[in-house]
Amino acid sequence: MSLRLAIDGGERAVKTPLPPMFPGGMRIGAEEEQAVLNVLRSRRLFRYYGPAPGPSQTDLFEQEFAAHMGTAYALAVSSGTAALMCAMAALGVGPGDEVIVPAYTWIATASAVVALGAVPVIAEIDESLTIDPADVECKITPHTRAIAAVHMRGSPCRMDALTEIAHRHNVSLIEDVAQAAGVSFRGKRLGAWGDAGAFSLQFNKIITSGEGGVVLTNSHALYKRAIMYHDVVGGYRHHIPPDEILPGVNFRMNELQAAIALAQLGKLEGILADMRRNHAAIVERIADCARSAGVLLRRLNDPTSDAGLALVLLLPSAECTRWAVDALRAEGVGAMTLYRPDVEDYHVYRYWAPIMNQKTWTEQGGAWRWAARTIEYAPDMCPRSLDLLSRALHLNVSPDLSEAQIEEVATALNKVLEAL
Repeated sequence: MSLRLAIDGGERAVKTPLPPMFPGGMRIGAEEEQAVLNVLRSRRLFRYYGPAPGPSQTDLFEQEFAAHMGTAYALAVSSGTAALMCAMAALGVGPGDEVIVPAYTWIATASAVVALGAVPVIAEIDESLTIDPADVECKITPHTRAIAAVHMRGSPCRMDALTEIAHRHNVSLIEDVAQAAGVSFRGKRLGAWGDAGAFSLQFNKIITSGEGGVVLTNSHALYKRAIMYHDVVGGYRHHIPPDEILPGVNFRMNELQAAIALAQLGKLEGILADMRRNHAAIVERIADCARSAGVLLRRLNDPTSDAGLALVLLLPSAECTRWAVDALRAEGVGAMTLYRPDVEDYHVYRYWAPIMNQKTWTEQGGAWRWAARTIEYAPDMCPRSLDLLSRALHLNVSPDLSEAQIEEVATALNKVLEAL
């Protein structure tokens, strides 16, 4: 099968460069600019005090974020990794514990587990490219403390099944919502299903403050513990009795980040609506060719609430996928496959070098030395995940695609699918 098959049909399909995939970042405008100026003019860069009294932007952001996501509490922190660590610390994750994580997630999910002295146990994904509840069930041991449900590429995990498993085994459920802010499962926002939810506001994410994160929970007890962990004097600031205060670190969000995040939160639903519209328009235009080529869309656990930020097609083989990616790039579409053995990607478990090699900061201790049992990893330990990811063809779907660009992307996809 020659690449020329895909490109002999005429001119390159995409005539102009497609917009960069920074959904919130590309929509930074007058609102964020004014919000930052207001903070700078107030000279209050720290949430708890400044030269003059006034409302904290971080307080306001937390209140608005919790209300938007439908939870009782939100805690703004310095990054998505900080949010994961605060959530896990609040839930009591520590040395000797195991946390089940998916084979396909950014390494930060597993690194947060290790940072708290616990051990990540890696589970397979399914055709939704999110954690497979059936394999989660197989990986639970008496040492399991929590399950990390990661909503990858804007699509929800099967939260009904995972919630049932967590309740039945009496383990905690943490949601990693870094790539799916604003998305729901069966009408309930992601981050509100589990015991705690962790969000990222890093620049690649749906909304952004450059860096930043949020912890969500409906539990006042967990919220208090997260407050104490994220701020070295969080217990004192929040009038927690001295005999209840636990030692913490500094993962605080500053007022400039919060001001930008608050402005971005007001744009979240519009960004989601535009990505979903563009995604649906492309799918509609390629549906017939995809069926003829035997190509499937990634399974959506809730077809009504995918973020629409990525079009993921599952092709018959890894070879077909690599060929299709090259052909689409020749047409001007920045496609990629989600796994290939010769390309290192820290979204795929086998490339988590410090995890796979069980590296620790000291020779005397560390997560795997403190584990209650021997944990072993191998590059081929999740074969189903590697197969699915090697056959997954991924295209970013920007909220800023024009109608002409949507048509060009669909034309390129149809040329390649017909050539398949």
